[in-house]
Amino acid sequence: MPTRILSISGLRGIVGDGLDPEYVVRFAAGVGTFANGGPVVLSRDGRATGQMLKHAAVAGLTAAGCKVLDAGVATTPTCGVLICHHRAAAGLQITASHNPIEWNGLKPFSGRGGVLNADEGKRLLDILEGNRIEYRDHAGVGDVVALDDPAGPHIDAVTSLVDVAAIRKRRFKVVLDCCNGAGAVSTPQFLRVSLGCEAAILGGTADGRFEHTPEPLAENLTGLSDAVRQTGADVGFAQDPDADRLAIVDENGHYIGEELTLALAVDYVLGKRKGPVVVNGSTSRVSADLAARHGCEFFRSAVGEANVVTKMREVDAVLGGEGNGGVIEPIVGPVRDSYVSMAYVLAGLAERGSTLSEWVATLPKYEIVKRKVSCDRNQVERVCDSLKSSFADAEVTEGDGLRLDWSDRWVQVRASNTEPIARVIAEAPKAEEAQTLAEQAMQIVQKSVS
Repeated sequence: MPTRILSISGLRGIVGDGLDPEYVVRFAAGVGTFANGGPVVLSRDGRATGQMLKHAAVAGLTAAGCKVLDAGVATTPTCGVLICHHRAAAGLQITASHNPIEWNGLKPFSGRGGVLNADEGKRLLDILEGNRIEYRDHAGVGDVVALDDPAGPHIDAVTSLVDVAAIRKRRFKVVLDCCNGAGAVSTPQFLRVSLGCEAAILGGTADGRFEHTPEPLAENLTGLSDAVRQTGADVGFAQDPDADRLAIVDENGHYIGEELTLALAVDYVLGKRKGPVVVNGSTSRVSADLAARHGCEFFRSAVGEANVVTKMREVDAVLGGEGNGGVIEPIVGPVRDSYVSMAYVLAGLAERGSTLSEWVATLPKYEIVKRKVSCDRNQVERVCDSLKSSFADAEVTEGDGLRLDWSDRWVQVRASNTEPIARVIAEAPKAEEAQTLAEQAMQIVQKSVS
């Protein structure tokens, strides 16, 4: 079977083995039909296969009557901002996020500038699977317009949220790892020109030739940690290839992780604006504790950017996100945004006059462990039944895989929406406790799927 994953979250696959130009033309035409032939923003990350897929996507979109607003290589959050800025009907980002280099994909956006919600995703799937694509005749075929300065509206929206003068006054030394992704195009400009930072850049060519495994985890960012120590930088930032996620290294070269990206943003924003916070069911308890510290409401959604955004709208949240380093600031747009994360971390450091490690030391302390195991989606229900039987003393939350809670720890097992795997996440006050809980769950999962 070809390696291709189609869901309400979009399309991912291995190029040449499931993700081919013919299928991409059809998928893009489906997005164009979903957009009723209206304007569609099209952008891509730096993967070498992106150019080929872009031409296929242009063919599909214009065949469905759309004017394609071509942003070239741009970040996923930039795509979201441009949709609203140009009042487009939809958007399409060509990316496979942190997947290996042989993968690529297409991530559709609604006219609100965010990923499709469940109903919209089902409507797009109905168009594709029901063969209801609407191609236009010669008079109705769309055209292509190249956008000037695609990152400009995005950078302007982010810098409007913080005291730029205070950040510039500190003249922060930053090491930025763009992972040869979309962030390489405009993030150096954002840090150097907009925020006045002295920035050293790693992976600064957007060619998709990843110099390390692209997921921004500790084991993949040793080069960033070394560079921070060697240059005496105040902070190290690591983007994933489409730059919607951010991991952080402190001034000592210590990886503080993706989970604390959201926690730092929550701590900063709630100190300025009170209101509800929304995270998904796989995110650390740190943000929940911080919301309580600031006297604000806290909510959890199902995993998935669209689910977080839907809940944020429901409760009128001031901030939301996911523990994978994805901060969602509704003022900028309903999409995870590494630029927002960087701006809030630098603004918080400027305001506090402290080091990053000193700020982190004020946050609640938990240790989180994340694992994954090959598993088909249709096996997850059996896995969850086995887990419930093995952990009968836990509080059970179902509906997005299975989450088991105790007074000071939790574990979750769920099927990935973008890869043929099950994710196992455990958190506890101490690393060895989280590790033990994760290993226990992994053993049960592996036994259930064998």
